[in-house]
Amino acid sequence: MTTFVQLLVNGLGKGAVFALLALGFVVIFKATEVVNFAHGSLVLFGGYLVLVTRDTLGWAGAAVLGILSAGLLALAVERLLLARSRHADPFSLALLTIGIDVIITEEVVRRLGVSLPFIGDAWDAQPLQIGGITLFRTHLVALLVATVLITGFFLLQRYSSWGIAMRAQSENREAAALAGIRSARVTASVWLVAGLLAGIAVLFIATQDFSGSGLSRGTHSIALAAFPAAIIGGLDSTAGAIVGGITVGLVDALSTHYISFAFAKSAIFLVMLVVLVARPAGLFGTRETTRV
Repeated sequence: MTTFVQLLVNGLGKGAVFALLALGFVVIFKATEVVNFAHGSLVLFGGYLVLVTRDTLGWAGAAVLGILSAGLLALAVERLLLARSRHADPFSLALLTIGIDVIITEEVVRRLGVSLPFIGDAWDAQPLQIGGITLFRTHLVALLVATVLITGFFLLQRYSSWGIAMRAQSENREAAALAGIRSARVTASVWLVAGLLAGIAVLFIATQDFSGSGLSRGTHSIALAAFPAAIIGGLDSTAGAIVGGITVGLVDALSTHYISFAFAKSAIFLVMLVVLVARPAGLFGTRETTRV
């Protein structure tokens, strides 16, 4: 029972990170109907800047720079590339993000070389013992940070003018434009938010507690596990992103311990397939209706 509680808490910590990443997928899709497959490269880019600047700026300063840089890179991708192809269909834009992802990822991996550095210096590999239960600080801090950020996001989405504009555009882009909402501004802002979330997530992913490996191509693969989380919850549901992220975190933690580390990644996609068979739009996704 003690082991199960430990896995549950640590799984929730992992799930919180996946929820942040899945939220990035969802906010972009809701506002633009584009699936951003470059999300993993944003994670790598933010982590790389933390790595190369932490000796100069200190860990906290480097973390802030990495987060902001990931956000600005996402904004630049949208403004310089996707915005210039605004008349392309969402599938073509999704393919464009795959190309962007490959370019950024390969360049960062080339610069990293053979090194696999950990970047979560503030909390990595410092477990807490509570009543015979070993809890990892990385997971606990991730759970706390994600709770604060997600709560703030939902408050902004519900009560701020930005949130109202984003929800209006996701419901009906043409009607939102007629109401005076600037689509370009909303689209740019959601890409910025998604990039910032990616920059925050890498601070937890590239740690010994989370993945056992440092910043590397594996970090990119872990980040893309948030895509099944977004699919499970529903690509157009922000609440679903949270549920999907927690689900993926728990499945990963439990299957790693009770079955094997290698099977854990497959287990995530198996859960996604089961959900899609039962509910093709995801647990909280909106089902498309067609009038005939």
